[in-house]
Amino acid sequence: MIFTADDALRFIAADFRTEPTQRTSFWLSSRGFFGYAVCMGANQETQPSLLLRLRDPGDDAAWSRFVSIYTPLIVAFCRGRGLSETDAADVAQDVLKSVAGAIPRFTYDPERSSFRNWLFTVVRSKLSNFFAAQARQPRRAGETTVQHYAENEPALEETWHREYQANLVRWAAEQIRVEFKDATWNAFWRTAILGEAPEQVATEVGLSVNALYIARSRVTTRLRQLIETVEHER
Repeated sequence: MIFTADDALRFIAADFRTEPTQRTSFWLSSRGFFGYAVCMGANQETQPSLLLRLRDPGDDAAWSRFVSIYTPLIVAFCRGRGLSETDAADVAQDVLKSVAGAIPRFTYDPERSSFRNWLFTVVRSKLSNFFAAQARQPRRAGETTVQHYAENEPALEETWHREYQANLVRWAAEQIRVEFKDATWNAFWRTAILGEAPEQVATEVGLSVNALYIARSRVTTRLRQLIETVEHER
């Protein structure tokens, strides 16, 4: 399945227009602009380079970057499968431990399989382990069951790819936010994401309607450019 940057933007826009309690868990935390603080500059090294750096257990900066990008994705994905925040965080930790153990043997070959697919297999395995362990425990009201997970398992991969791309948009937006003045960013965010009327937003941010569309296009183009660059590098 090909899920583009434009698809991810539409996904995020639709998500923000739902009731707050129904929103994807990417956006539900108070930490950071989109939920998680990401301390990374806009000029990022290539993904293969980062994966190679992860082979050095002493490279704390590489691991910090990796965790900043992928922990929100894994936690949100697990939350979407019905796990509590605590259980989702525990599964994410298990995934990161597995990645740390496998990275020294991992060979990045985009012609054979993407890093996205490889990470999905690790996450799926840890989720299966979690539900298997849960099945051996006495059931409590409100708990997610193995049966529920199994019933929704066929759609997992498609959901993973969609949420993976949405997470990338979240990360990319973190990177480019500092490149734009408040009026330009608000023109983009309020019309493209929140769906507010361009005429009203233009008046409130002090732009003409034409200037608002130009500003929104600048942000969208830059966001799409960064996302596609990172995807290509992987």
